Amino acid sequence: MRTELPDKAHIDMFDRAARALWALRFGGTEARLRKAVRMVGSRATSVAACLGQSVR
Repeated sequence: MRTELPDKAHIDMFDRAARALWALRFGGTEARLRKAVRMVGSRATSVAACLGQSVR
């Protein structure tokens, strides 16, 4: 499994490994990540704000 995200600006919800890495980065589950993406879109900064996290 890779440890670096290829596109740090957007979250690719169709990429299983990317979903897992973003969920880990935001300290939550993939289900929580999916819900946030449905609410605010796939831009990493928007999802981070929705989850109360920083993109780092």
